[in-house]
Amino acid sequence: MPIPADVTGDEIDKDVRQELMSLPKTLAEDVAKNLVMVAKLIDEEPEKAYGYSRVALRLASRVAAVREAAGFAAYATQKYAEALAEFRAARRMTGSVELWPVMADCERGLGRPERALAMAGEPEVQKLDKAGQVEMRLVAAGARRDMGQLDAAIVTLQSPELASNSVQSWTARLRYAYADALLAAGREAEAREWFAKALESDKDGSTDASDRLAELDGVEFVDAFDETESVQDVQDVQDVQDVADAEGAQDRGDDVDGDR
Repeated sequence: MPIPADVTGDEIDKDVRQELMSLPKTLAEDVAKNLVMVAKLIDEEPEKAYGYSRVALRLASRVAAVREAAGFAAYATQKYAEALAEFRAARRMTGSVELWPVMADCERGLGRPERALAMAGEPEVQKLDKAGQVEMRLVAAGARRDMGQLDAAIVTLQSPELASNSVQSWTARLRYAYADALLAAGREAEAREWFAKALESDKDGSTDASDRLAELDGVEFVDAFDETESVQDVQDVQDVQDVADAEGAQDRGDDVDGDR
């Protein structure tokens, strides 16, 4: 796959660059460039990112960072079985538990929420950092909802992290998930409160909390084109009315002249 001339490979994280030092220099550069393209495209053009990840995987399948990148690219394109296989490979290579929550979410994607819940109870979760533990809680709550256990999902999300006033990178998503679960349970007033809290903490626009709030408030957004048409329609009606009034006045004038 073609790589833009301005991509050098130096853009990758220093830890990944360190991993690639086990490869011959030219090969390491090629792999690095493909990994850069994966990172650039994964959010907006995941299919293209997936293509670059396959190239990197073909070149350096024994590098953990490559397996991880391939896993995330597959995950972004909903190829959950493939993503899970890559994440497992990366974990075997590194011994890290960092990928545990996304591995559990792959189980959900494969229609196996009970396996995701089982993973939420494994000792690996205690080894995760705070962000990882919150992510695991989100996955577990999602698995509960997959299984129709809405009340259990709400309880799963109730945690010190949810109650905290401190805003972290995961705060908006946690509050949003809680609001969404409350709304699904018919607890609209509480849901509105938590969507507002999610919006308050969503500094980078990672959720659509503002849209959800607008829906709850019954706010309708008028398309600019429709609004223009509406204004024109009113003007057309006014023009017709003006003509009718003028004709009416003329007729009345003729009648008066006739009477005289």
